[in-house]
This record gives sequence, structure tokens and C-alpha cells, in this order.
Amino acid sequence: MSDSEMSPKRSLTTRIVIGMTAGIAVGVVLNGLLTSTLEPEGKVSGLIQGVLIDGVFYVGGAIFMASLKLLVVPLVFVSLVCGTASLEDVSRLGRIGGKTLGLYLLTTAIAVSLALLTAILIAPGEGLDLPTQTNFVAREAPGLAETLVNIFPTNPIKAMAEGNMLQIIVFALLFGFAMTLSGEPGRRLLGVFEDANRVILRLVEVLMEVAPYGVFFLLAKVFSVQGLATILDLFQYFVTVLTVLLLHGLLVYPALLFVFSGLDPRALLRKMRTPISFAFSTASSNATLPVTLETVEEKLGVNNSVASFTIPLGATINMDGTAIMQGVATAFIAQAYGVELGVTQLIVVVLTATLASIGTAGVPGVGLIMLALVLNQVGLPVEGIGLIIGVDRLLDMVRTAVNITGDSVVSCIVAKSEGEFSAERYASR
Repeated sequence: MSDSEMSPKRSLTTRIVIGMTAGIAVGVVLNGLLTSTLEPEGKVSGLIQGVLIDGVFYVGGAIFMASLKLLVVPLVFVSLVCGTASLEDVSRLGRIGGKTLGLYLLTTAIAVSLALLTAILIAPGEGLDLPTQTNFVAREAPGLAETLVNIFPTNPIKAMAEGNMLQIIVFALLFGFAMTLSGEPGRRLLGVFEDANRVILRLVEVLMEVAPYGVFFLLAKVFSVQGLATILDLFQYFVTVLTVLLLHGLLVYPALLFVFSGLDPRALLRKMRTPISFAFSTASSNATLPVTLETVEEKLGVNNSVASFTIPLGATINMDGTAIMQGVATAFIAQAYGVELGVTQLIVVVLTATLASIGTAGVPGVGLIMLALVLNQVGLPVEGIGLIIGVDRLLDMVRTAVNITGDSVVSCIVAKSEGEFSAERYASR
């Protein structure tokens, strides 16, 4: 591939980074103006809050997020149907699914274990008096039986309308499987789906051209509301979570990729810059899914028959970043309340957080639900969550970037093991 062909992609990544930097800077400045130099009820303060933060930034960011989410359901359904229907050996689907699920569980278990170990060593909660009463009310996590039943759709149209990703995945797999068994009619229909898939991917490329502006609006809104003071209030907790997230994303994932596939991790990290920027800005694996899927297929060389399954599934159940938050938050709350966690309790935290990453998939507010579940399992007060909610939104952006990196790593490992991988495309500049 020539330099002229690659330059637009480099330009897009650069523009996204500029949009991110500008958004953070503008947000921090506006937050400082609102909290220190202006009268809370003054005209200038009202203009900043009403016109910029709640007006331009909110509307621009909301439209950008809506545009990303618009593509998720059609992209997942069409791409997964194409991938399933193109498999010559349908029995491979079960093998691919088993490898994918096993790797996602492995990375989550490593994530929460690393988080607990780091939090115990750093002890960010020691000497801190947590409030005993907060307004936080934990939603009840669904049971195993309910989770399994809810995976299977009774109305696929309703599942698509509600964006229930696990149900959409199941329906797409069944539909693609039926197309494979239908012979010539299935092959004719596959051609239609492949054409639709190309059109949707082209729409993704169009949307990416306006991404720098959407990224700017999203981050300007977040930091104008949150500012830097929120981080300073819980500095040790924030730094501990951030440290583990970076360790997991930059050391654990590359190590797993090299061990299981022999691939050079530097190529993957370099080519994932654009999806990581999207994930950081949107704090949503589902919203970033179209960009992640395109990058994994077009730049990392993963065949659609694998990527169309591993990436949507990862966006739904791979919550390594959330598991890291749970591990650090559990140790932090225990230290703040003066509760010592024994070996058995630590094992319970690891197992509960790992299994909950799948068991609570698709539930709104999943991170806090999972944390409440973990705290209950080891006898810690759920109201301790109230203190960390303030910085959770900022950490969520980094968690999402880590999650989609894990999705791409697992996709490459599975594709390489199945012979559905282009080493030339992965190694290309």
C-alpha cells in the first residue's frame, strides 16, 4: 500500500487526537471559569452553561453518539450473517465460539486479579473515612437462569429496536446457519447481505470523517462538568485504577497476543489508535463497534467470518476495564472501612467479577451493578460506591479503550488459530 493511500488514515487519527486534546482543554477552562471566577447566577455563567455546555456541546455530542449507535445493529446483524453463512464447515462456529468465550473469561480473570494485587500494594483507601449514607441504590443483578433465557429472542425485531446485542447475535447466527443449509437460495441471499455489508462499511467511513468534531463536543461536555477537581479529590484511587488499566492494555494484552499467536503486538497497538480514540471519547464499546470491526478486518487482517462474531460478542461481554475497576474499588472500600479481605474473599471477588462480566451483559449501568454484586458477596457496604461515582465517568473512557483493545487481541488470536487471518495485512504499514 502506497504512502498516498495511507495518508488519509494518518490524517484522520491526527485530527481525532487534536479534537480530543482541544475538547479536554476547553472543558477544563470552562469548568474553572464556572467554579471560581464567575457568579453562579451571572449572565456570563449562564451563557457558558446554557449555550455552550448544555447547548452546542450537548447537541453536537448527542448527534455524534446517535449516528454511531445508528450503525451498530445493522452492522452487527448483516456482518454476522455474512460471516456465519460463508463458513463452509458449520461445526467450526462452535469451536470459534468456545475459543472466544474462553479467552474473554481468561483476560477478565487476569484483569481483576491484577487490580486486586495492585490495590492491596498501593492501599489507596487507607486512612479515608467513607460516608455511611449515600443516595446510591444498587439495581439487582439478574440470576443465571434469567440471563440464559434472555439470550434467546422471542421477537428479533424487538431485540433490534432495543439494541439487545446478545439476542441480535443469536438471531444472526441462526439466520446465517439456515442460509448455509438452504443451498442455492441461501447463496443468492448471501450476495445481497454482502452488498449491504459493503454499503454499511462505506457509511462508517463517511461518519469517521466528522469524528474529530464529535469527539471534541463529547470531551468538552464531560470535562466542563467534571473538571479536574473531581480527580484530585480521589487522586490515589484514580491513579491506581488508571495504572492497572494501562498495565493490562499495554503489557497483558500484548503478552497474550505474542504467546498465543506469535504476532508482534506493536503492529496491533499502532493500528488500533483510531478505535481507541473513539472508545475514549464515547465511553461505549457498542458505539465504537463499527470502527473497531472495520479496523480489525481491514488493518489487522482478521477474516469477516471470525471478526463478525468476536467483535460484537466482545463489545457485549468483554468487560476487562470494568473488572479492573471492581477489583480496585473493592480493595479501596475495604481499606476505607478498615475491613481486611482474606484469601477466600479475594478468590470470591475474582470469580464473581469474572462470571458477572457475562451474567450482567446488556444491563444498563452494568459497571455499578456488577460492583454492588461483588461487594455483597464479600460483605462490604454497598454505599461505599457513592464516593467513587464522581470519577467513574472519566475512568470509564479509559476502561472502554482497554475493552476494545482486548476485543481486537482475542479476534487476532482466534483468527490465527483458525487459519482465517492475513499475516501480510497485519504486518503492512
